[in-house]
Amino acid sequence: MSTDYQRAREELGRRLRKLRVESPGGRLTGTEVAQRLGWPQSKVSKLENGKQTPTDDDLKAWAETVGQPTVLPELRARLKGFESHIRSWRRQLAAGHGPVQEAWNTLVRESRTLVMWENSTVCGMVQTADYARHVFERYTDLRRSPRDTEEAVRARMRRQEWLYQPGKQLKLLMWEGVLWAQVCPPDVLVAQLDRLLGLVGMDTVRLGIIPLDRALRLPPANSFCMLDERVVVLEDWHAELWLDDAETIALYRRVWDTLAESAVYGVEAQQVIARVRRSIKV
Repeated sequence: MSTDYQRAREELGRRLRKLRVESPGGRLTGTEVAQRLGWPQSKVSKLENGKQTPTDDDLKAWAETVGQPTVLPELRARLKGFESHIRSWRRQLAAGHGPVQEAWNTLVRESRTLVMWENSTVCGMVQTADYARHVFERYTDLRRSPRDTEEAVRARMRRQEWLYQPGKQLKLLMWEGVLWAQVCPPDVLVAQLDRLLGLVGMDTVRLGIIPLDRALRLPPANSFCMLDERVVVLEDWHAELWLDDAETIALYRRVWDTLAESAVYGVEAQQVIARVRRSIKV
């Protein structure tokens, strides 16, 4: 379990204990709370010590039992914050990359529009199998997770079927540096660039490349993916961050729109990709 996740769970437990101790009707013991709720006393202890994750119903029952129902929105926000927003790689990759890819397949399948900014590697939605294989191998080595590369590659390739479905739209912005990043052998990178060249003109794909020599209104900071403008997902070294509040989503949409002003599309994008391709010695 990630340190961030566990710390947040312990903080929620301390908050529950404080509400119990400061009950408007007088201080309650853990045993009294357990009796009123019909819970084992051990459950109260685990919740207060951050050893068990409460459910939404647990929080509602707790707030009512300690006589402080108005704090329920706060408790729910705390739970949502550490349970949904921080998804550590250690927990996600406990069974390998395959299950994570399958979970993403479900998420993407339910979406109509993907808005993506990539500044480090070609995004999974348009990777070749060989390119994906090398990326998975590198992350497996880094995170020391179970090695299920072929299963993960197959799942990622299945996700790309989404690109050929009517009504879907991938709006992809990439920093030119992505095209140069040799996270794989040169021949694999050349094949990946050929794949990108073939995407230009697809009905479901809007591919923009920001050349290295273009003026920028914002730094080309972290990559992110927005799904139907309902959630933004950022990948960091230790975890994925899932952000779903309206204000944050609007901020990332402004970031994407601002970066897009520096991008080239269509034939110009193809020219940038082709120029990089010619420079790679196979």
